[in-house]
Amino acid sequence: MSPGVSVGTAYCIHEIFVNPDTKRLEDREITAELARYETARDRAAADLRALQRKVARQVGEAEAAIFAVHESILRDAAFTRKIRAWIVDDRLTAQAALHRLLEQYTELFSRANDGYLKERLNDIRDVVVRLSAHLSDVLKPESLALPSPLIVVADELLPSQVVALGKVDVRGIVTQTGSQTSHAAIIARSRGIPAVSGVRGIMRQVTTGDTIIVDGREGHVLVKPDPEVEAAYRKLEREFVHLKDELAANRDHPAVTSDGVHLELLANINSLADAKAARAMGASGVGLYRTEYLYLTHPNIPDEDEQFEAYRKIVAASPNRNVTIRTLDIGGDKTVPYLGHHYQEANPFMGWRSIRLSFEHPEFFNTQLRAVLRAAGEARQHGGSVRLLFPMITTLEEIRRVRGMVRRAGTQLAEEGKPFAMVPIGMMLEVPAAAVALDLMLDSVDFVSVGSNDLVQYLMAADRDNPKVSHLCQPLAPAVLRILHNVIRICLRAQKPITVCGEMAGQPKSFVLLFGMGLRSFSMSPALIPSVKEIASHLSELAARQILQEAMRLKTTASIKRYLDQQLGRIAPNLKLLDTV
Repeated sequence: MSPGVSVGTAYCIHEIFVNPDTKRLEDREITAELARYETARDRAAADLRALQRKVARQVGEAEAAIFAVHESILRDAAFTRKIRAWIVDDRLTAQAALHRLLEQYTELFSRANDGYLKERLNDIRDVVVRLSAHLSDVLKPESLALPSPLIVVADELLPSQVVALGKVDVRGIVTQTGSQTSHAAIIARSRGIPAVSGVRGIMRQVTTGDTIIVDGREGHVLVKPDPEVEAAYRKLEREFVHLKDELAANRDHPAVTSDGVHLELLANINSLADAKAARAMGASGVGLYRTEYLYLTHPNIPDEDEQFEAYRKIVAASPNRNVTIRTLDIGGDKTVPYLGHHYQEANPFMGWRSIRLSFEHPEFFNTQLRAVLRAAGEARQHGGSVRLLFPMITTLEEIRRVRGMVRRAGTQLAEEGKPFAMVPIGMMLEVPAAAVALDLMLDSVDFVSVGSNDLVQYLMAADRDNPKVSHLCQPLAPAVLRILHNVIRICLRAQKPITVCGEMAGQPKSFVLLFGMGLRSFSMSPALIPSVKEIASHLSELAARQILQEAMRLKTTASIKRYLDQQLGRIAPNLKLLDTV
């Protein structure tokens, strides 16, 4: 969830990407619509051929083969025959015909238990979305002429979909799947808008144009509310907006507790827009730049120069030019078709992903390392600093291996005479094995960043995006608090810088406990920085330690939450609207 309250017009995500247009073509329009489809198909085919060549060169022939499969689907006679027939006989637009085709295949394949067939449905969906993009040039949600603001309703919100929504007045997000650490929730928090994830069946209950209420504090979603309920929530929404505006005024104030302890409040970002938001919200730097979003939203595959330019711009826009860049964290729920999209795993979150996937493609990985080192060189010339963070580190051997790869990238750049700078190297601590054996690994890293989102789900053996078990993914669970307390204590004892950059860093309850544990560096969604700064100004180190001591004595997550609710109500009662249950 993302805190806050919003009232708006429902906007169903499937109507953005494969628009089920109800318009019927006139006789004179049919020929032009067929030609439009053929043009879009040719452009999509050209995209796929170019992408296949680029991936074959940068990654490998096997990984590039998926795009040949996509082109064969695009050119399939039955596929094309259906689209043409629906345009001519049923007078559908090409977009509407594509939507019908996807619905047919989805219904057909949903009855199959065969993993291969389900993967083919993903391929068909990719082809349909690519065709749809060429047909519409730029998918414009505003073309539906809906009254603003909009509440996006989706099964799950993907990074590429977020890009398409970038200029739309979105005030809330509701998804059927996911959790408070899903893409949708993370993106919502970065934009400071209310969100609720894991609302099962919402796509059957709401249609585009309905009035809908999102209460991110309580996790409630109300569709077509009666006038009295709507009026009450609109009042809450005004209070939420007013509170955010009030807190934004502290952006230029230092992050200091009531007893003078200075904190480092950093931002988690996905894009250049997020970097600018981090500066606007008063962050002291970027504690986590998720580079995978560059890959996920790129039309094909970014080469070294494109990556260097993107990283250079991110650093230049970030507060104090202070940025921690995390290498590619692909896999699990984030995939690109040229890196393992075609390979099905029983449990992808614990499989071939993240740093493991990077090791599988060393030359591809090397391209990113070179781009980061070049961006670090330019940052240093302007007084900035770049750190390099590696995700999902599990063993000491992996740390040693990435250090060798960074040295190799630096040697190559030196030999080529390209400006660069070597950087501090850190590990993202999200695997319980690494947390248990952290003391054995600290000598080989310069800093530690705790990825609490994954650490929690691995520790609790519960997929955070599975609504049946996501209730177990609680950052305030006693087991999570114990392991975090120990990790922070080990790093402080070894004098290694440590930051928590998972979503719990910006949640009021967990912030108080982390501060009490001795943590002084927090990285969070930019929109959460003003509220954390406000809480800190009312909190002393002694009070935080006392709260932590009592919380650690409690035996259940529910009792810890109740206790912290009471303490937060006493410390900063004005921030209740910005907290979640």
